[in-house]
Amino acid sequence: MNIMIIGAGFTGVQLAKRLLNEKNTVTIIDNNEETVENVKSQLDCDVFAVDGNNLDNLEEHGIEKQDALVTVTDNDEVNMITCSLVDAVYPNILKIARVRNYAYYVNTNDAAKHHADTFKGNHRPLYGIDFMVHPDVEAAEAIVKAVEHGAISDIVDFGENGDFEITSLQVEKESKLDGTALKNIRTLTDKKFIVVYQETKDKETDNMISALPSGETILHAGDRIGIITAKENVGDLLELCGIQVDVIKKICLCGIGRVGTIVAERIIEKDRNSVINKLFGREKKSNQSITIIDTDYELCEAAKNKFPSANVVHADITDDNIIEEERLDKCNLLICATHNHELNMVISAYLESLGVEKSIVLVNQSQYGNIARRLGIEVAIPMRDTLVDSIISHLHGKSVKGIHTVSNGEFEIIECDLSSTSKFAGQQLKDIANPGQYLVLLIKKPGSKNYELPQGNTVLASGDHLVIIQKTGDKKVLEKFSK
Repeated sequence: MNIMIIGAGFTGVQLAKRLLNEKNTVTIIDNNEETVENVKSQLDCDVFAVDGNNLDNLEEHGIEKQDALVTVTDNDEVNMITCSLVDAVYPNILKIARVRNYAYYVNTNDAAKHHADTFKGNHRPLYGIDFMVHPDVEAAEAIVKAVEHGAISDIVDFGENGDFEITSLQVEKESKLDGTALKNIRTLTDKKFIVVYQETKDKETDNMISALPSGETILHAGDRIGIITAKENVGDLLELCGIQVDVIKKICLCGIGRVGTIVAERIIEKDRNSVINKLFGREKKSNQSITIIDTDYELCEAAKNKFPSANVVHADITDDNIIEEERLDKCNLLICATHNHELNMVISAYLESLGVEKSIVLVNQSQYGNIARRLGIEVAIPMRDTLVDSIISHLHGKSVKGIHTVSNGEFEIIECDLSSTSKFAGQQLKDIANPGQYLVLLIKKPGSKNYELPQGNTVLASGDHLVIIQKTGDKKVLEKFSK
């Protein structure tokens, strides 16, 4: 694909790196000459220092040759206007805009479905933007998903009701999996599952090394593994790993800005009957509590009005007096969702040292995942990576339904439809297996609503909807299935 990116900030550069690794042709536009010179030294692509919201400039640098336009400047209005300008002249170009102002944000997929009857599917997308991506929404949804699963990271679910889940689990010392080869795990449980990836600590660097496992792979205490299984089996596999998930009765949410507000809405209000029951079990309501804490007085006052059932505290969570007064050290779960991502990690590590059982933190990018785990933090949500994942999934065309990075960005979970021209059509999985390069995790036959865990003798057919894990950016694997 030919893709033009407007905005050479961190997100624009990370997106470009991913796209270039996939052998796409990338052009970057930014109006800051110093930024452009810096990006030129990092990336092997065309980078131009011009205003991106000027159609003449875009045409001068080949907008008519592009398959997609992605606008990720720091200005929402520029992002939206640029897409609108291009849509007026080049409607067939796919347009994606980052929008930070929640008042502007529209889920374009939902809007199109909602108004499909009115417009009979012939209308242009709102603002000329095919897809809007909102970093705060993407990050907040990831946090809520982790909360629903008891502060377990890298949760990806599939199916209309989340029938299958990929869950990241740590093998504990007491686990039956410690010292067991994957080919022998079936003797330990009758539950159907697939070990998706393995993270093992490097003894020299203390970093976690990620790999796609084979049957000969031996698990050890301290390893983290990704497991895909039916939702109802997750509890059994947690037990197999030696993990005990306790009922969460007391939550502390630090930061009630944009991300924190969305998280609170999802937990307290919109999903009260479902999420809260999952969080708190069937305990008496008097035993349930959520404390919201922030240093911004106006944000706290707004939160008091919006969330009357919550205990909202205007204070600095680093103040030991506040920790003692609010008994924050007794929380089952701490969620740090401030926009000071370094502070999020420090606060979480400190409160866990005082007695907080688990924590979820918002961080900049996946590289912070290793640091967070060294500090004892259970879940780190990489804000920028979730945004890039969302953009990438929209860029892969109709055959690709979604992309999710896991294991600190090392692997991609790809949902795609098997092309009629794929050489894999009509073959058994065991005949196309390539250990270490990719794994087929789930399959859904045309016309079926249900996913299945495939076996070696499963035969692939044109139109099959597949869930595949591969090394991030390995375009060759996807081409084998979708082209």
